[in-house]
Amino acid sequence: MAGPAWWSSMFIGAVAVALSLAAPSLAGDPDYLQDVCVADLNSEVKVNGFPCKANVTADDFFSGVLAKPGATNTTSGSVVTGANVEKVPGLNTLGVSLSRIDYAPGGLNPPHTHPRATEVVFVLYGELDVGFITTANKLFAKTIYQGDVFAFPRGLVHFQKNNGDKPTAVISAFNSQLPGTQSIAMTLFGASQEVPDDVLAKAFQIHDEEVGKIKAKFVPKKS
Repeated sequence: MAGPAWWSSMFIGAVAVALSLAAPSLAGDPDYLQDVCVADLNSEVKVNGFPCKANVTADDFFSGVLAKPGATNTTSGSVVTGANVEKVPGLNTLGVSLSRIDYAPGGLNPPHTHPRATEVVFVLYGELDVGFITTANKLFAKTIYQGDVFAFPRGLVHFQKNNGDKPTAVISAFNSQLPGTQSIAMTLFGASQEVPDDVLAKAFQIHDEEVGKIKAKFVPKKS
């Protein structure tokens, strides 16, 4: 396993990618009009983003949430740890965020989209099969390894899967403070107000009974 110096340089590289994505010509969020506008996450005022809070400290711009691997004992064998404006309030109006994704061997980050951001992943360790699908239904896929970078264009369906026999981790950079995520399967089969069975049956060319079986797999688990 690589030493602390290697980890530090790799993380700095990922942050540099994130900051480059935040350039005004590329930003997915509106340009900011002042130096800082730390998010007041408890405010009841509703705006596009978050209102600014009055008292700001250095801790508003800090988080150690990406330092440790997340638990991958999930149904899909992967876990996403976000460092967006909800975790780092100082990111408000800056048009940038990060996340860490950990994958067990065989783990999958299921097909999903980010409606508000382009994503760039940087492989910390391991290997990953990645791909995105264009609106012309063309798949662009590749296997990436430690130190590699791969980009997923904004709004396009994409996925990552660890087909190796060792754990994998990546840092993801986004040109949005809150990129949003829509998992295709969960969105269609696990919506809180259910999508009608006949709609899904016709769309996927399956029987209503099969739709019911799939929906049962996406029912939120009771704690």
